[in-house]
Amino acid sequence: MEDEVEQGGGLKGLEKHLSDAVENINSDRAVTNSLLADVIIMLKKNELNHKEMGQIAAKYVETLQRSNEQLVKVCTILHKQTNSTSGLSDQDKDELFDMIKESK
Repeated sequence: MEDEVEQGGGLKGLEKHLSDAVENINSDRAVTNSLLADVIIMLKKNELNHKEMGQIAAKYVETLQRSNEQLVKVCTILHKQTNSTSGLSDQDKDELFDMIKESK
């Protein structure tokens, strides 16, 4: 347990990072949903907007899909953490680190 504390806050540090990551994911989703709603309104107003705005809408949907994948990773890591006494694997730690970097 002392090693965990020395390596970045241990379980409390991990929980804080996971909490921050989920908060960032939810914030990004809210903004993306709002922007996507605006694009849909523009598409409904004029069919000619579809070519231009369709690509933007696709990017917003892609962003939502990535945030879903991030949430699944967080849930998987939390599930492994609660069902394992040996802690997180190196792969889990790498995925967490990558996810935290992406959310900044």
